[in-house]
Amino acid sequence: MATATNGMLQKKYQYIDIGANLTDPMFRGFYHGKQSHADDFDEVLKRATEQGVRKMLVTGSNLIESESAIQIARNNRKLLYATVGVHPCHSLDIENSLDPDKYLQDLEALALTGKKEGTVMAFGETGLDYARLHYAPADIQRKYFIKQLDIAQRLHLPLFLHSRDCAKDFEAILVPRLPKLPKRGVVHSFTGTVKEMESLVALGFSIGVNGCSLKTEENLEVVKAIPLDKIMLETDAPWCEIRPSHASSKFLKKNNEDVELPPVVKKEKFVMGSMVRGRCEPCAISQVASVVAALKGVTVEELCEIAWKNCVSMFGFDEEM
Repeated sequence: MATATNGMLQKKYQYIDIGANLTDPMFRGFYHGKQSHADDFDEVLKRATEQGVRKMLVTGSNLIESESAIQIARNNRKLLYATVGVHPCHSLDIENSLDPDKYLQDLEALALTGKKEGTVMAFGETGLDYARLHYAPADIQRKYFIKQLDIAQRLHLPLFLHSRDCAKDFEAILVPRLPKLPKRGVVHSFTGTVKEMESLVALGFSIGVNGCSLKTEENLEVVKAIPLDKIMLETDAPWCEIRPSHASSKFLKKNNEDVELPPVVKKEKFVMGSMVRGRCEPCAISQVASVVAALKGVTVEELCEIAWKNCVSMFGFDEEM
């Protein structure tokens, strides 16, 4: 079972985190453009692997971040892999570029190169987000979601999708293109309804679950209903941590042995080796797994095995559990 080592629990559980924003400056000590503490990126990776994380998808949210995600994956082969795409909230990055067509061509070329070298496992993050229209208007989001799906049809990679408060338009755009997207993909950080989840699953998509998917009692009912063969685990680090105010937190209190993490400090009192308050890390996937296992009525070990197989089947990672 579990034994303590340097404040961490060494477990038999092994995780794949399908969504980690490791290009975020927070993992280099920068917050709001100002460096608050030393770069602890390597420590973040160390904590993840000590907690049992064996694979991570580093999310690309625009062209620059996708390039960075690939470089990070190249520097950490077998552990890190990348996605390439433009998040709906970054749609104006394309629209306002000097040449939107060239931007999309460069995005496709980057994804193709990464696919060939084995660093890129999915195309995205792409989709729609009507909850944050202050970042990009809905019509611009739809325009570039469609254009990115055109690229995806040529790449033959699984999709890494974002859907927030947009279910009708999201499916209206996706469904006609599904015959040319046989690998489907995952709708990550899912916060929709049971009906919306069931519709996506019926279309062949998997569902990614993180702390934001576990905030409310309604969220928990959705996760209970996700078929086990369609569930994937993620942290969306540095976002989407499980907080004490979340409905899911009660499960952590009941099952603390499985979710022990290193000490947490404020960034102003940073100590190398500690986690930073408010900055979610991939090692916290153990908390997500603990909650989801409790909701699904399976052990954490069983859930990890199922989620691992789901991810290997979709993304083609080169190692078995």
